Order: sequence, then structure tokens, then C-alpha cells
Amino acid sequence: MLINKSAIASIFIGLKTLFDKAFQDAPSQWEQTAMRVPSTASQNDYNWLSNFPRMRKWIGEKVIKSLSAFKYSVVNNDFEVTVEVDRNDIEDDQLGIYGSHAQMAGFSARQLPDEIVADLKNNAFASPCYDGQNFYDTDHPVTDSDNVTTSVSNKLTVALSAATQASAAASFGAARLFILSFKDEEGRPLNLMPDVLEVPPALETTANMLMLSDKLVDDTPNPYKGMARVLVNPRLTSATAWFLHVTNMPVKPFIYQERKAPVFVSQTDPEADDVFLRKSFKYGAEARAAGGYGFWQMSVGSTGA
Repeated sequence: MLINKSAIASIFIGLKTLFDKAFQDAPSQWEQTAMRVPSTASQNDYNWLSNFPRMRKWIGEKVIKSLSAFKYSVVNNDFEVTVEVDRNDIEDDQLGIYGSHAQMAGFSARQLPDEIVADLKNNAFASPCYDGQNFYDTDHPVTDSDNVTTSVSNKLTVALSAATQASAAASFGAARLFILSFKDEEGRPLNLMPDVLEVPPALETTANMLMLSDKLVDDTPNPYKGMARVLVNPRLTSATAWFLHVTNMPVKPFIYQERKAPVFVSQTDPEADDVFLRKSFKYGAEARAAGGYGFWQMSVGSTGA
């Protein structure tokens, strides 16, 4: 093939088409538990998370909820995937392999939010959220209208179990009760209804039995059937940790912060230094994004150990 700007442009238009198609078709599950928050700077501040906004009866003057002293910022990171195209392969019409590379680059770019959100969950027992405590912790400080602070937990250490009613109640039942019992600073129930049970592949069978079966392992009635849908996440690194989330509200427990959505990029100038020195063109994807923790009240996690 004759190497000129027109020929190179045509080749990379074809690769971009393959990238875009793979990007659109790639499976993704992050939106089930995380909310997309647009970003217009190097970082976003989430001080607003210090108050769970709710309507109240208006008696006398309005009650202004000021943001607490909690400071929580999420800094954007750069992400990329790059593939080199050897000029000899273009000259010899040997471009077939690069089509697969373009598709994999598109597939990977679409799943970037899944990777970011999974990292949040894998590190949630040891990473702080807006109140300075780890996202899953036994000591989240909650201050009531009388300025009295108490510690509230959204962390368990019990294994997920469908063996008996007692073990199911001590695991899934306890996590559900935690969420149903959470209150705001005025002592009113937050009215949160958990609806997603997220597990690693090792707990898929147990989770499905809890949520889908009429009976438990010991053949007793299953009181938790249908209370949540099961989300199996192969990116979870612990074989024992499991999570119960609230995902049926405008906000979700995890944040995918997007500064720049993944885009196809290429270096196609035949006069570029890399082409002259190394006879290589380049293409791939770039993005700027980050992950953060939302309201801890919307999720309970157990180490399972």
C-alpha cells in the first residue's frame, strides 16, 4: 500500500469504527451501584455528602442545613490504552490483527468505570469516605438535633449464609436491618430500602438461594426470597466479602466521576518523529476519571470472615 496522508486517514477511520462498535457493545454493570458525576476541573469536592437532604415540615423560619466541617475531594486521574501500528504492516497490507486490537481497546475503554467502581468496593473496608471513617466502618459519627454524636455501623464480619434461618438472619437479615434502621440527624428513619445483593463468584450460589429459593439448605422456609436482586461481580477480589446496596434512589452509594469520557485518539502524521525514527503510528483511547464514596448509609458491607 502506498503510504500517504489520505491512506493513513482511511485506515484509522476504519479502526475508530471498530473501536466505537466494541465500545457500544461491551457489557457494563457499574451503573447498577454507582452514580455518574460530571467533573469540570482537576477534582470535585463532595462536602454536600455530610447532610442527607430530606423534606421537613415548615414551621416558622426555614431550617438551613449548613455543610459540616467534613472535607471530601476526589481527584481525577488519567487513563490510556495505546497500540502501535508498524509502517511495514501498512505497506504490506497486514492490518488484520490491528482490527482486533482496536476492538479490545474499545471494550476496555467501556469497562473503565467498572474497574474504577470495583476498586472502590475492594478497598472500602480500608478507605475513608466523607466523614473520615472507612466507607464500611463500625464508627460513623452521627450528630442529632441535640448535638449528641453517636457511632453507627454499616460493617459486618459475618459470612453470607443460606444454611439455616438463623444464619441467614445473622448475615443478609442483619445487613438489611442495618439499612432499614438508619436515621437522619433529626431522628427520622431515612426510609432506605436495600435492593441489590452484590457478591463475588464464590458466593453466587449462596446469594441466589437467599434471593430466589423458597427454602434454605436445611429445608426450612426462606423468609428473604425476593428481597433483593443478585449482582455477581467477578472483579471483587475477596472470595468472602459481600455487600447490600440501596440503588433505587437518585443518588447511589458509589461515585464514578467523569472529567473526560473515553475517546479514540490516534497519531497519523507520516512526518511525525515516531514514524521517522521508529516507523510506527499509534492509536488508542484516553480518559480522565476517578471514583469516590457516596452516602455510607446506602450500603452495608461484610468481610465475610
